[in-house]
Amino acid sequence: MNEQLQPLKKPVRTGKAGRSGTQDDIVYAHIFEAILEQRLAPGTKLSEEALGEIFGVSRTIIRRALSRLAHESVVLLRPNRGAVVASPTVEEARQVFFSRRMVERAITELAVEHATAEQLNELRQMVRDERDSFSRGDRGAGIRLSGEFHLKLAEAAGNAPLISFQRSLVSQTSLIIAQYESGNRSHCSYDEHMQLIDAIEARDVNQAVSLMMHHMDHIDSKLNLDEDSASDDLHAVFSHLLQTKKRGSSVPIKG
Repeated sequence: MNEQLQPLKKPVRTGKAGRSGTQDDIVYAHIFEAILEQRLAPGTKLSEEALGEIFGVSRTIIRRALSRLAHESVVLLRPNRGAVVASPTVEEARQVFFSRRMVERAITELAVEHATAEQLNELRQMVRDERDSFSRGDRGAGIRLSGEFHLKLAEAAGNAPLISFQRSLVSQTSLIIAQYESGNRSHCSYDEHMQLIDAIEARDVNQAVSLMMHHMDHIDSKLNLDEDSASDDLHAVFSHLLQTKKRGSSVPIKG
């Protein structure tokens, strides 16, 4: 089979999926991005057949991508029933947010110590991109960039295990927000992100940690237990890829 796949328009900035061009890397990156943008609803069945048709790859490729996502706890692999997007319980949500607070505190402290001027400039550009996305009504891209900001901050901390752990926590947080966020969908994370960068640049660890904890409080305060906001229709979620394939403009990838 001549397998073709459209690469991400804006590849994930952190992690192997954003840098590698293998087929399962790109499938993984597209699904990971859909989770960060809250376009995939918790509990969505991830049919290998449907995903293979959408991405134009074999089911073996799909299985490898789903296995990686399962390792990050954002996909559940159910024996004889297939894969689904994870649907965190209330208690699981509390545990994820507790862990996220601990990790964000450590990352912030390390970023104050290690972040370079170049990394801080990259973070500021991400915040500007995030603000622009919300301003033009592209909420999905804004949410994704907000999550990627925290992944880039983990890079600036310079601790590899924390980067890996943070990647899983950020994607799990997106699922929790998609499942439990209240109807008030105003976002001011870009202002909080910019203030945090200023504190890190000033090497003020107490202020930086305080701002990060306030930011996490703000996210936590918007959660309830009864709202769904994403989709469980795989073809709708990845419609931009299907439209690209119909136009005949898909790009062959190496793998």
